[in-house]
Amino acid sequence: MSNEERTATAVDTLVKIIRDEIEYARMTTLLKSELNWQSRETNAKRKGRAEGILEIARKMKNAGRPLSEIMEFTGLPRESIEQLTADLPQITLI
Repeated sequence: MSNEERTATAVDTLVKIIRDEIEYARMTTLLKSELNWQSRETNAKRKGRAEGILEIARKMKNAGRPLSEIMEFTGLPRESIEQLTADLPQITLI
């Protein structure tokens, strides 16, 4: 095999490697993007559920329902329910 043929083979191999690396980088970027989207979607759902549970607990508390009942139906700990007031939308979930 001549030097020119070896050089051509080396160039072809290098081009293939570069194409593979470019494709790998593209696929990695797409995968990261998809994972980020799924993570945001999951976090939004969790936040929505938590807000819904807090709203139900607040309504139950304002309606005079027993603390034990609120805890049973919402799964919230006593401390979180005790923090709920009509004008305090944010509490810490334990």
